[in-house]
Amino acid sequence: MPTDAPSTDSAAGSNAPVEPDFDTVVVSGIQPSGRLHFGNYFGAIRQHIDLHSRHEAYYFIVNYHAMTTVQDADALREHTLDVALDYLALGFDPEEAALFCQSDVPEVTELMWMLLNLIPTSRLEKAVAYKEKVNAGLTPNAGLFTYPVLQAADILAYQGTLVPVGADQKQNLEIARDCARWFNHTYTPEEPLFPVPEPHILDDVAVVPGIDGQKMSKSYGNTIGIFDEGKTLKKKVMNIVTDSTPLDEPKDPEACNVFALIKLFADAETQAEIADNYRAGGYGYGHAKKALLQLITENFADARARRKELAARPDYVHDVLKAGADRARATVEPVMAKARELAGLVSAR
Repeated sequence: MPTDAPSTDSAAGSNAPVEPDFDTVVVSGIQPSGRLHFGNYFGAIRQHIDLHSRHEAYYFIVNYHAMTTVQDADALREHTLDVALDYLALGFDPEEAALFCQSDVPEVTELMWMLLNLIPTSRLEKAVAYKEKVNAGLTPNAGLFTYPVLQAADILAYQGTLVPVGADQKQNLEIARDCARWFNHTYTPEEPLFPVPEPHILDDVAVVPGIDGQKMSKSYGNTIGIFDEGKTLKKKVMNIVTDSTPLDEPKDPEACNVFALIKLFADAETQAEIADNYRAGGYGYGHAKKALLQLITENFADARARRKELAARPDYVHDVLKAGADRARATVEPVMAKARELAGLVSAR
């Protein structure tokens, strides 16, 4: 990498070329490392579906990323199709935006290699996910180490300009921004090929508590699945950790994991009513859990029915993913042809 290449967002410098306007293109991915849960829904999926009909958008199931932790082929296939089913059931319209598998656009990994040769290893050593593994005494694999660069390639290949992320993921987007600048600075300073993507920070995203009160995460095994139902759903809700305040005594709703979940599903009037019941006494956590169970069941009832219909039509789901991949590759191929030309990669094709 040239020593004078910009290394941080603030280092673009006053002498950097003026970046041309690019059309708004929304890009985001979701990892198929297990069944999707409330944390995924309120943290990302709900916003993805809101944005996908308002801008040109590419949403990909990041099965390459999942390989950093999932080495079971059958599980990866199952989780990938589950994600597709979940998105479609929750309202994703494949006529509005592309939904596809990351691995169906191999040009992205080619771009990743180009970017790897521009980014210093010291930049990746500072990545939060990598540092957390090292600090925990674990030995992260090279896939996790280079994860942010593949994420950058995912964004830049589609000339993405707007990336929905939680505040805790902003660092990876900063690496993508750096990668865009490094490539443009190195190969095409007069007419940048890649826009510098902007974060669409999801400030209103609540921290969704899991059954044990920690942040809901597959890593902690404390999740409630979006499409859990029946006895499975009831068992998980009834196992949510609460304190030992007796039934008759007043309780603080804001200190309760059950009420934190109720707030995600209930309208303002219902929230206020349940909160008053907490404070009045005579309202036990069992009552709150039953109210939550009903809210969850009602909230996802239509989506649950759609998912069952879609699960009976696997050919349709595969067709959606294929059409999305075709649309994605049609966008990526001319971008990568230009990237190869700028980098000096000779092609006989």
